[in-house]
Amino acid sequence: MKKKLVGVLLIITGIIGITACGNNDQGVSEKKESKVIRVGTSPGPYSELFLEAVKPILEKEGYQIEQTEFTELIQADVALTEGAIDLNVDQHTAYLNNFNENKAAHLVGITSIPTVPAGLFPGRKTNLEEVKEQDKIGIPDDASNTARAFNLLEKAGWIKLKEGVDPVKATKEDIESNPKNLELIQMSSAQIPRSLADLDYAVIPGSIVYSAKLEPNDSLLSEDVLKEYELVATVDEKNSESAWAKDVVKAYHSDTFKNYLKEHNQGNYWFIPKEL
Repeated sequence: MKKKLVGVLLIITGIIGITACGNNDQGVSEKKESKVIRVGTSPGPYSELFLEAVKPILEKEGYQIEQTEFTELIQADVALTEGAIDLNVDQHTAYLNNFNENKAAHLVGITSIPTVPAGLFPGRKTNLEEVKEQDKIGIPDDASNTARAFNLLEKAGWIKLKEGVDPVKATKEDIESNPKNLELIQMSSAQIPRSLADLDYAVIPGSIVYSAKLEPNDSLLSEDVLKEYELVATVDEKNSESAWAKDVVKAYHSDTFKNYLKEHNQGNYWFIPKEL
């Protein structure tokens, strides 16, 4: 009887051991399969650059890239905050900081990436010398890009900002002088290209120039890209030191990516950050 009982116990122990090994193997398998990066994309050059030049590099490292499309950047940032995606590549640091402040979020940039400068584009007028009293200038209505527009209008010599103003946080109240009484009309960045027929000039971010299929070379004046306006690959802070996030940084800094840029940067379309 005792021999039978021992035999039964050995069989049960064996089954448990096999099951445990099986579960362990499954855990290893799931770990291997979890090498997935969920990227939120938006219409524009930055997502396209990631998909064409960075994605293949990561795939060679064994990653699977899952793409979720968003029509507005704020949707992608909310998804990042909620953990629905892992990464987006369509915002600059000033926008990111503004989102964090307003939403109590913890998004961080893990590396600067190539950036398309904002430009001052023609509307009803085709050169800077035509500017006159009370001309209508379209500018973005989100805080970070509004400040960006004011910096560009100051570069054009059309307005002057108060001394000591943080260029990344400039508002209408920070305009010291507007000699020609230009009418600065704030609107959604995406709406600006559709409104050019009703504007004399407009400041348009690079991503919008791309999605609206405007010709970048039509810009009458390009911004000097401040560090805060360099685009960044963005993740939730808790993922910033993860292996996959570090591999994203490596991909953007790789010789393969740099060679791609050399071949696809005709006319200096891209501003290349110093760290690249």
